[in-house]
Amino acid sequence: MSVATQHVLQVRDKIKLSDIERRIFDRLLASLRHFNLQTQVRVAGGWVRDKLLAKDCYDIDIALDNMMGTEFAHKVKEYLVSIGEGKDVRGDGKIKSNPDRSKHLETATMRWFDMQIDFVNLRSEEYIENSRIPSKQSFGTPEEDACRRDLTINSLFYNIHTDSVEDYTKRGISDLKSGRIVTPLPPKATFLDDPLRVLRAIRFGVRFEFTLDEDLKVAAACGDVKDALAAKVSKERIGKEVDLMISGNQAVKAMTHICDLTLFWNVFSLPPVFKPAISDGCERLCVAYLDTAWNLIHLLKESTFKDKERRFLLFAALFLPLKNTTYQVKKAKMVPVVNYIIVDSLKQKGEDAKMVLDLHRASHKFLSLIPCLASNEDLQPDDVDWMRGLIDDVSIASRVRVLTGFLLREIKDLWRVALLVSILLHPIGINDTEDESSQLHKRRDLFNTVESSIIKLGLDNVWEVKPLISGEDIMNVLQLKEGPLVKEWKEKSMAWQLANPFRTTEECIDWLRETNSKRVKLE
Repeated sequence: MSVATQHVLQVRDKIKLSDIERRIFDRLLASLRHFNLQTQVRVAGGWVRDKLLAKDCYDIDIALDNMMGTEFAHKVKEYLVSIGEGKDVRGDGKIKSNPDRSKHLETATMRWFDMQIDFVNLRSEEYIENSRIPSKQSFGTPEEDACRRDLTINSLFYNIHTDSVEDYTKRGISDLKSGRIVTPLPPKATFLDDPLRVLRAIRFGVRFEFTLDEDLKVAAACGDVKDALAAKVSKERIGKEVDLMISGNQAVKAMTHICDLTLFWNVFSLPPVFKPAISDGCERLCVAYLDTAWNLIHLLKESTFKDKERRFLLFAALFLPLKNTTYQVKKAKMVPVVNYIIVDSLKQKGEDAKMVLDLHRASHKFLSLIPCLASNEDLQPDDVDWMRGLIDDVSIASRVRVLTGFLLREIKDLWRVALLVSILLHPIGINDTEDESSQLHKRRDLFNTVESSIIKLGLDNVWEVKPLISGEDIMNVLQLKEGPLVKEWKEKSMAWQLANPFRTTEECIDWLRETNSKRVKLE
């Protein structure tokens, strides 16, 4: 497994405001004076953490000690209009509570100098057993508000009146400096109130390369918290956290934490019945494939994969050990459990599940072609069970080009992703003296060789090539009605076209007549 280096982050003693931030805060204070409002205005959470770490942050959460956020936001907008700056602000609207997006109370929001500003009141919260939605909320003190938050590093305030950082948990700054992920209150109580905080702790831990507190890890792995995760947290919120982890800078470490805390099958839950049975330790194999894919991505040129392709690649790699495991849906149809995990357990788009399944199928097809595409000799694929019949009329010398062309036309611009997934599965010759790095370089070299062969064959963007003849042409030439036979001839004509990339439409039609004539005689 790849091991991330522990970074020592430099934490500022004082927050340095940008010119825009200073102007925003000055206007907030001026609004207080203009309306003679007696409330303390603080910035809470992530902005404070990021500014102390000298990172840019464009989301500012304003916390008020005795005033509702919507009321104050309207006053700010009114003041800005009165001084001729109302045009600088877009919206002073109200976001209704939405627990599925971790918005447990109404929030006022506005866009100001390209900064997203949210306004809420300081609060204390009480929870009931079966919900992560607070059953009771009331105005709270800064201490109560800080202690209700998920992590100490997210519980810091910046007081705009005094231009100072306030640490009401008494350890937020020290945990930031020492790189520790700790909850303000005892971790089990914190997680039982809102079990999503387990996944947030993992995500923030890997994002900043911080260490998870030992008591936090014990609490996260306990049965009560696992049960609460299933009972209290929506699949949408779990899916969102997983997506942020996969799209983040330490996807492998995040999934490793989920494994170490024995949460893998709680997060990636399976259908009640499936076959074949999943072997013990399958989750570790999932993370191992993810780790190899992650390392190969970084060994290859940075421009090889776009963000969307990288996301699909990592999900496809993570679920590779489950590609042959299925479950039954209506009408006795068997569907890969990967579809269930993505659509039902993570509530991701059906299109995402389809793409991952397409990558798994395409990688299986690539496996039979890799030896031919990687060889300097004129090798032919031994076992191709997905194009039988269509390549019978193609010359042996052209079959690799035809098979590869059909595969790329199927998977289109994700063919490099499918190739890399197949490289994960392809056996490579290794000896006892080779370390993990040497094996990775072998796989990298194999990817580059096959990619170069495909480009030399002129197949990059082959999915954009238009057929020389249409279904209508086939029906006219062969005097056929629309149906399965026309579809078969369309595929055969595309196979001929891939085998003869420089031939013309007229030559394709001649081939069609000649081949059909031979077929009729044989019948």
